[in-house]
Amino acid sequence: MRRLVLLRHGRTEWNDTGRAQGHADVPLDEVGLAQAKEVAPVLAALRLVAVWSSDLRRASQTAAAVAAESGLEPVLDARLREFDIGANRTGLTAEAYAAAHPEEHAALLAGDIDAIPGRETHDDVLARFLPALRSYADGLGEGETGLVVSHGAALRVVVPAFLGWEGDPGESFGVLANCGWVVLEHSASTWTGGVERWRLTAWNRAVT
Repeated sequence: MRRLVLLRHGRTEWNDTGRAQGHADVPLDEVGLAQAKEVAPVLAALRLVAVWSSDLRRASQTAAAVAAESGLEPVLDARLREFDIGANRTGLTAEAYAAAHPEEHAALLAGDIDAIPGRETHDDVLARFLPALRSYADGLGEGETGLVVSHGAALRVVVPAFLGWEGDPGESFGVLANCGWVVLEHSASTWTGGVERWRLTAWNRAVT
Protein backbone atom coordinates (compact mmCIF):
# COMPACT_ATOMS: atom_id res chain seq x y z
CA MET A 1 0.00 0.00 0.00
CA ARG A 2 1.08 3.54 -0.80
CA ARG A 3 -0.31 6.47 1.16
CA LEU A 4 -0.61 10.23 0.69
CA VAL A 5 -1.51 12.46 3.63
CA LEU A 6 -2.75 15.94 2.73
CA LEU A 7 -2.54 18.45 5.56
CA ARG A 8 -4.07 21.91 5.79
CA HIS A 9 -1.80 24.52 7.37
CA GLY A 10 -2.18 25.78 10.93
CA ARG A 11 -4.17 28.85 11.92
CA THR A 12 -3.26 32.40 10.96
CA GLU A 13 -4.52 35.68 12.37
CA TRP A 14 -6.42 36.16 9.12
CA ASN A 15 -8.13 32.78 9.58
CA ASP A 16 -9.17 33.87 13.05
CA THR A 17 -10.64 37.16 11.86
CA GLY A 18 -12.27 35.83 8.71
CA ARG A 19 -10.05 37.64 6.23
CA ALA A 20 -9.52 35.95 2.87
CA GLN A 21 -5.89 34.98 2.21
CA GLY A 22 -5.46 33.50 -1.26
CA HIS A 23 -1.83 34.05 -2.27
CA ALA A 24 -1.15 36.55 0.52
CA ASP A 25 1.91 35.32 2.43
CA VAL A 26 0.41 35.32 5.92
CA PRO A 27 2.38 33.54 8.68
CA LEU A 28 0.99 31.26 11.35
CA ASP A 29 -0.17 32.93 14.55
CA GLU A 30 0.66 31.55 18.00
CA VAL A 31 -2.24 29.12 17.86
CA GLY A 32 -1.18 27.95 14.40
CA LEU A 33 2.39 27.37 15.52
CA ALA A 34 1.09 25.33 18.46
CA GLN A 35 -1.16 23.33 16.12
CA ALA A 36 1.77 22.53 13.85
CA LYS A 37 3.89 21.47 16.80
CA GLU A 38 1.06 19.25 18.09
CA VAL A 39 0.35 17.50 14.78
CA ALA A 40 4.03 16.97 13.92
CA PRO A 41 4.71 13.84 16.03
CA VAL A 42 1.36 12.32 15.06
CA LEU A 43 2.16 12.48 11.36
CA ALA A 44 5.84 11.69 11.84
CA ALA A 45 4.72 8.41 13.43
CA LEU A 46 3.50 7.40 9.95
CA ARG A 47 7.20 7.18 8.94
CA LEU A 48 7.00 9.77 6.22
CA VAL A 49 9.48 9.48 3.36
CA ALA A 50 8.87 12.99 1.97
CA VAL A 51 7.20 16.29 2.83
CA TRP A 52 6.03 18.57 0.03
CA SER A 53 4.54 21.98 0.76
CA SER A 54 3.06 25.10 -0.72
CA ASP A 55 5.65 27.86 -0.58
CA LEU A 56 3.30 30.25 1.25
CA ARG A 57 4.49 30.74 4.82
CA ARG A 58 1.45 29.39 6.61
CA ALA A 59 1.97 26.08 4.81
CA SER A 60 5.77 26.02 4.82
CA GLN A 61 5.91 26.76 8.56
CA THR A 62 3.50 23.88 9.19
CA ALA A 63 5.52 21.60 6.92
CA ALA A 64 8.76 22.57 8.63
CA ALA A 65 7.42 21.40 12.00
CA VAL A 66 6.39 17.98 10.66
CA ALA A 67 9.53 17.57 8.57
CA ALA A 68 11.78 18.36 11.54
CA GLU A 69 9.99 15.72 13.62
CA SER A 70 10.47 13.27 10.74
CA GLY A 71 14.12 14.04 10.08
CA LEU A 72 13.28 15.36 6.62
CA GLU A 73 13.65 18.59 4.64
CA PRO A 74 10.40 19.94 3.18
CA VAL A 75 10.28 20.53 -0.56
CA LEU A 76 8.48 23.78 -1.42
CA ASP A 77 6.31 23.81 -4.52
CA ALA A 78 4.35 26.90 -5.65
CA ARG A 79 1.92 24.61 -7.51
CA LEU A 80 0.44 23.66 -4.13
CA ARG A 81 -0.74 27.19 -3.33
CA GLU A 82 -4.26 28.19 -2.39
CA PHE A 83 -6.60 29.73 -4.97
CA ASP A 84 -5.52 33.17 -6.11
CA ILE A 85 -8.61 35.15 -5.12
CA GLY A 86 -7.69 38.46 -6.74
CA ALA A 87 -6.32 41.65 -5.22
CA ASN A 88 -9.73 43.11 -4.34
CA ARG A 89 -10.76 40.11 -2.22
CA THR A 90 -7.45 39.55 -0.45
CA GLY A 91 -7.38 40.68 3.15
CA LEU A 92 -11.10 41.41 3.41
CA THR A 93 -13.90 39.65 5.24
CA ALA A 94 -16.89 38.57 3.16
CA GLU A 95 -18.89 41.51 4.49
CA ALA A 96 -16.16 44.04 3.70
CA TYR A 97 -15.72 42.61 0.20
CA ALA A 98 -19.45 42.82 -0.50
CA ALA A 99 -19.49 46.46 0.61
CA ALA A 100 -16.33 47.51 -1.25
CA HIS A 101 -16.86 45.51 -4.46
CA PRO A 102 -20.55 44.63 -4.76
CA GLU A 103 -20.42 43.66 -8.44
CA GLU A 104 -17.53 41.25 -7.89
CA HIS A 105 -19.21 39.82 -4.82
CA ALA A 106 -22.42 39.24 -6.78
CA ALA A 107 -20.41 37.54 -9.54
CA LEU A 108 -18.74 35.30 -6.95
CA LEU A 109 -22.09 34.24 -5.49
CA ALA A 110 -23.34 33.51 -9.02
CA GLY A 111 -20.26 31.44 -9.82
CA ASP A 112 -19.17 33.86 -12.56
CA ILE A 113 -15.48 33.66 -11.70
CA ASP A 114 -14.35 35.02 -15.07
CA ALA A 115 -15.88 38.37 -14.10
CA ILE A 116 -13.57 38.72 -11.09
CA PRO A 117 -10.15 40.21 -11.91
CA GLY A 118 -7.24 37.99 -10.89
CA ARG A 119 -9.31 35.15 -9.46
CA GLU A 120 -8.39 31.56 -10.34
CA THR A 121 -11.04 29.09 -11.45
CA HIS A 122 -11.20 25.46 -10.34
CA ASP A 123 -9.65 24.49 -13.67
CA ASP A 124 -6.78 26.93 -13.11
CA VAL A 125 -5.98 25.38 -9.74
CA LEU A 126 -6.25 21.83 -11.04
CA ALA A 127 -3.96 22.64 -13.97
CA ARG A 128 -1.09 23.36 -11.58
CA PHE A 129 -1.93 21.29 -8.50
CA LEU A 130 -3.06 17.98 -9.99
CA PRO A 131 0.15 17.23 -11.96
CA ALA A 132 2.18 17.90 -8.81
CA LEU A 133 0.05 15.57 -6.70
CA ARG A 134 0.19 12.84 -9.33
CA SER A 135 3.95 13.09 -9.56
CA TYR A 136 4.31 12.73 -5.79
CA ALA A 137 1.96 9.73 -5.78
CA ASP A 138 3.82 8.06 -8.63
CA GLY A 139 7.13 8.53 -6.80
CA LEU A 140 6.05 6.64 -3.70
CA GLY A 141 7.18 3.05 -3.34
CA GLU A 142 5.19 0.20 -1.89
CA GLY A 143 4.63 0.75 1.83
CA GLU A 144 5.70 4.42 1.69
CA THR A 145 3.80 7.47 2.97
CA GLY A 146 4.28 11.04 1.75
CA LEU A 147 2.88 14.28 3.16
CA VAL A 148 1.55 17.26 1.20
CA VAL A 149 0.92 20.50 3.12
CA SER A 150 -1.46 22.88 1.39
CA HIS A 151 -4.66 24.91 1.78
CA GLY A 152 -8.30 24.17 2.47
CA ALA A 153 -10.05 25.33 -0.70
CA ALA A 154 -7.40 23.95 -3.03
CA LEU A 155 -7.52 20.54 -1.34
CA ARG A 156 -11.31 20.36 -1.61
CA VAL A 157 -10.96 20.77 -5.37
CA VAL A 158 -7.94 18.57 -6.05
CA VAL A 159 -8.87 15.49 -4.01
CA PRO A 160 -11.99 14.55 -6.03
CA ALA A 161 -10.15 15.26 -9.30
CA PHE A 162 -7.20 13.09 -8.23
CA LEU A 163 -9.59 10.25 -7.45
CA GLY A 164 -11.33 10.64 -10.82
CA TRP A 165 -14.71 11.61 -9.40
CA GLU A 166 -17.14 13.35 -11.74
CA GLY A 167 -18.68 16.79 -11.19
CA ASP A 168 -17.77 18.93 -8.19
CA PRO A 169 -18.21 16.64 -5.16
CA GLY A 170 -15.75 18.69 -3.11
CA GLU A 171 -18.63 21.05 -2.35
CA SER A 172 -20.09 18.23 -0.25
CA PHE A 173 -16.96 17.93 1.89
CA GLY A 174 -16.80 19.63 5.25
CA VAL A 175 -14.33 22.47 5.65
CA LEU A 176 -10.88 21.20 6.60
CA ALA A 177 -9.85 22.41 10.03
CA ASN A 178 -6.51 24.12 10.51
CA CYS A 179 -4.05 21.21 10.74
CA GLY A 180 -6.81 18.81 9.74
CA TRP A 181 -5.68 16.14 7.29
CA VAL A 182 -6.86 13.84 4.52
CA VAL A 183 -5.66 10.28 3.89
CA LEU A 184 -5.48 8.72 0.42
CA GLU A 185 -4.42 5.09 0.08
CA HIS A 186 -3.46 3.06 -2.99
CA SER A 187 -4.17 -0.64 -2.63
CA ALA A 188 -6.19 -3.53 -3.99
CA SER A 189 -9.75 -4.17 -2.91
CA THR A 190 -12.09 -7.14 -3.16
CA TRP A 191 -14.77 -4.61 -4.17
CA THR A 192 -12.85 -3.94 -7.40
CA GLY A 193 -11.77 -7.50 -8.08
CA GLY A 194 -8.28 -6.92 -6.73
CA VAL A 195 -7.60 -3.88 -8.90
CA GLU A 196 -5.31 -1.34 -7.23
CA ARG A 197 -6.48 2.25 -7.13
CA TRP A 198 -6.37 5.39 -4.97
CA ARG A 199 -9.13 5.80 -2.41
CA LEU A 200 -10.16 8.39 0.12
CA THR A 201 -9.93 6.75 3.55
CA ALA A 202 -10.17 9.80 5.81
CA TRP A 203 -11.25 13.44 5.60
CA ASN A 204 -10.55 16.08 8.25
CA ARG A 205 -8.74 14.01 10.82
CA ALA A 206 -7.41 16.05 13.69
CA VAL A 207 -5.31 15.62 16.79
CA THR A 208 -8.14 16.70 19.07
